[in-house]
Amino acid sequence: MEPDRREMEKLVAHGLVEIIGPIRQELLSGIKERSKYELVRERLRVFPDLPIVTSDYEDAAGFCNRCRAGGIQGSSTDFLICAVSVRLGLSIFTHDRDFIAYRKLLPIDLYQPSR
Repeated sequence: MEPDRREMEKLVAHGLVEIIGPIRQELLSGIKERSKYELVRERLRVFPDLPIVTSDYEDAAGFCNRCRAGGIQGSSTDFLICAVSVRLGLSIFTHDRDFIAYRKLLPIDLYQPSR
């Protein structure tokens, strides 16, 4: 089993995983095979979506503007993830290198596995 999967399973077992709807959508959007889509969809359903509030969208727009002014491009979904994580004090578990760039300008915390 790959280390990231083990780490995620550990976090799930300890009830330390949270998700928002846009992450759920991104995860499911990349699955071409219907049976795999259904399997992942069912497994993700045990995690309720955290609420996204108006200020998250506003903060996401501000984060986008700050990064763009600093020469860093990103997606609306990425900045929404950043905004929700900052509001709730959550670390972001990702391998998307864009978040490393965002961290230079935004007050986000990236999850560091204990290896």
